[in-house]
Parts: sequence; structure tokens; C-alpha cells
Amino acid sequence: MLTKFETKSNRVKGICFHPKRTWLLASLHSGTIQLWDFRMGTLVERFEGHDGPVRGVDFHSSQPLFCSGGDDYKIKVWNYQMHRCIFTLLGHLDYIRTVQFHPELPWIVSASDDQTIRVWNWQSRNCISVLTGHSHYVMCASFHPTDDMIVSASLDQTVRVWDISVLRQKSMSTHPDDLATDVLSSDIFGNSDAVVKYVLEGHDRGVNWASFHPTLPLVVSGADDKQIKLWRMNDTKAWEVDTMRGHLSNVSCVMFHPTQDLIVSNSEDKAIRVWDMNKRIPSQTFRRESDRFWVLAIHPTARLIAAGHDSGLVVFKLARERPAYCTLKGLLYYFHVSINYLHIFL
Repeated sequence: MLTKFETKSNRVKGICFHPKRTWLLASLHSGTIQLWDFRMGTLVERFEGHDGPVRGVDFHSSQPLFCSGGDDYKIKVWNYQMHRCIFTLLGHLDYIRTVQFHPELPWIVSASDDQTIRVWNWQSRNCISVLTGHSHYVMCASFHPTDDMIVSASLDQTVRVWDISVLRQKSMSTHPDDLATDVLSSDIFGNSDAVVKYVLEGHDRGVNWASFHPTLPLVVSGADDKQIKLWRMNDTKAWEVDTMRGHLSNVSCVMFHPTQDLIVSNSEDKAIRVWDMNKRIPSQTFRRESDRFWVLAIHPTARLIAAGHDSGLVVFKLARERPAYCTLKGLLYYFHVSINYLHIFL
């Protein structure tokens, strides 16, 4: 583990890399949202506005926006160029655990302790769908990177995969205000434009996190049973592939590495574990002395990982990318996979 940046703060519950800049958002249990430049090691700005802990944050992929969700039941959308919150989305009836922008559409998905997942159109500022079915707190929800699906994890011990293709079709042909009206009727009659595609059952305790693989039909989940489970999907069914054991306490967060065959997890046992996705065995473990880990973020392109813990956050790389080297009398010596190499400069 090569630490690139570290902060000291209140407990970090939400974390997100900017897709292009060397920025990192951290939402704190104290209610503050911090914007860091992890390359320069500087705090760019603080954002205040939530009453109570802020558990989820996410940057928009192309607009100067980020969203946040907190224990005040509010989703706030912020413009970091204007240095302020530009509007608030209301509708959840309990703590909001995670928020995420859709990669293409003007949507936000949110997960809440009110046992629902909501999809919002942030341009029209309306809730366009309420996903019901979980019977306990929904700890996280996220869009699939390319397909019309949402994955959610709940303390009811299940992971659910939702089909939102009808919602997309409807949003393309319906005025956003009409969609908001449909949400009211779906609340009353139980109809929804998002339907459960799979219910993944296998964990023995509440599930804290579930993530899609960026390209393969896989889901990974982590739970209070200290286990990480790998699931595979096809057009008609989903099933458990394997279980990874090694954490000594609740698994807080788990996700696939975007470019390597790795799974990264962290836990209240004060450890981050890196797993070989093919062998399903741990390949690296990093521990802190006294801080429980709560959340992870993996940069889509820069091979950086961020982890939030009880007293701040850490940004690190899994391995050194630049080999150890030296030059002597016009010769370059460097190490590569335990073999000495010699290059001669002409």
C-alpha cells in the first residue's frame, strides 16, 4: 500500500473521486462536506448545509455539480463553481445512506432507512420513481454503468437488482411533471416503472454494500456476517458463485477494481482487503491501529483507492508503478518483477 494522501477529520461516511480533476469529496459524520485536492494535499473548500451526518456524496461526470444525502432526510445538489447548494430534494422519510448520479441521464438514485430507493430527475427536481420491496434499511443503491439496472443492499439480508428499462423509455416520451404524478399513483397503488429482476439471498446478517462489475454480469456484496459474496447474473436468473471469508467484523463496503481482476473491501475490523477475483483469495491486507473503515472509492482511471475511516481518509495505490532505478556512467539499472534490467544510453 503506497499512501498518496491522508487527512485527519471527523468520521468519513461518504467519499468520491472527481472523474477528471485531482479532487476528492469527503462527507463527514459532523455534517461537513470537504473538497480536497489530493495531489496538492490541500483543502479546497468546505460545504455546510446539512443538519447532522452526511452519509453519501457523488460528483456529476460532466457538470460542475455534486449531490449529497444526509440524516436530515434531504438530498442536496451543489454547484462547486458557485460555492453553494442550488436546490434540495425532499421525499425520503428517514436517513439517506447513499446518493449517485446516473452516468448519462439527469437522474439521481438514493437509498434510505425508510426502506425505499428513489430515482430523481435533478433537472426537473422531481422524484420519478419509488422502489419498494426491502423490509429493512436500504444501505446503498447504485446504477449499472451501462445497463438499465440498479443494485441495492439492505439490512433485510438481501441484495436486489432492479430493472429500470421501462422508466428510461417512459422518461424519453413523458414530460417530467407527468412522471412525478405517476410516482404519486405508484405510491398509492403499488405500481412502479422499476421492477425487481433478482433477489439475491445468502447472507446471514444485514447487507451493507453491493456493487456491479463495470463490464461483466457480476455483483459483489458485503455484510454484517463478515462475508463477501460474488454473484453472477444472466437473462433469467442470478446465483451465488462463491463466498470470501477473512474479515473479522462487519464488512462496510466492497467493490470491483475497474481495470484489474480484483475486489477491494473494507470493514469495521480496521482492515482493507484486496481479493483475487478469479481465485477468490485475499492477496493484500492493510490495517489501521484504531480506526474502523466505513466506505471506499476507486478512481476510474488513475489506479487510486480512497477509504474513509473513523478519523479521516486515506488515498493510496496498491503497488508501485514506477520501478526502483539508478543511473551510473550512462547506464540505467532498474528492477522489474525481481529481475535486474540494464539499459545502455547511446
